[in-house]
Amino acid sequence: MAAPFVGSPQNCLPSADTRSLDITMRTETVIYPGTFDPITNGHVDLTERAARLFDRVVVAIAHSEKKTPLFNLEQRVELCEASLGHLDNVEVVGFSNLLTEFARSQGAHCVLRGLRAVADFEYEFQLANMNRAMWPEFESIFLTPSEHLSFISSSLVREIAALDGDVTPFVPEPVNVALKARFS
Repeated sequence: MAAPFVGSPQNCLPSADTRSLDITMRTETVIYPGTFDPITNGHVDLTERAARLFDRVVVAIAHSEKKTPLFNLEQRVELCEASLGHLDNVEVVGFSNLLTEFARSQGAHCVLRGLRAVADFEYEFQLANMNRAMWPEFESIFLTPSEHLSFISSSLVREIAALDGDVTPFVPEPVNVALKARFS
């Protein structure tokens, strides 16, 4: 049941007694795609939040050889599994085909994308429209990371690690260990 709103539809403020309601409405499967090279605490945050909203979250790791990833696909899958193992409704799967085809193979019609900054929106908007042009029933859901994680990106983490900087605050421990081994 939707929470009652006070005032005009323009302000859409929930009444005081419903502001603490937990979101219990869940829908089927969402795909959370990316290269995850490596997975960061920002990725973990979005996955945890998606796991509360959806029955099943598939973290879809793109093969993405064009980007020349630091870790190969198998390593990225392992790092994601180790970092997300505490979530019982999350699966980690590698893929190398079109996202819309992968989503269909997983029984999903919805994709989760993270937006850290306004600059991300333009690309994500274009991508969402292209995906919908290929499959009109395909929807994109956008979440922003928690504020204290909004500046973290995999590329910045790789750069810091390559220069022997401390990435401990930005990545799960299995990733920290893998980066140290990679750059030692």
